[in-house]
Amino acid sequence: MPKNRVAQKSSGKQVVVLVTCGSRAEGQTIAREVVTRRLAACANLLETPVESVYRWKGKVEKAREFLLLIKTSARRLPALQAEVERLHSYDVPEFIGLPIVAGSPAYLRWLAECVAPGGKA
Repeated sequence: MPKNRVAQKSSGKQVVVLVTCGSRAEGQTIAREVVTRRLAACANLLETPVESVYRWKGKVEKAREFLLLIKTSARRLPALQAEVERLHSYDVPEFIGLPIVAGSPAYLRWLAECVAPGGKA
């Protein structure tokens, strides 16, 4: 397969999950654990904090947070969500899964291999 092959449509089996964390350290812990446990192929921690404005317990709040972009399979979502909730400090952590609609064939294969039980990647 040529290296310069254009992105192909995904089967909808791969997902990007957004998780905001209260600290860089918390994001690093979650990222390491979910990749180590093969619940995700990759987790990117944005080093620049994001400013979040949200409603919580009837008041508008503002917080500095760190964003994780986690790549996984739809099949691993329930276990990934449980692990994020176990490790996270928030009462209601953000956990939003967005389908990957297209990607390079090699990357999508790699992602699938990483989260497969007994995967080699």
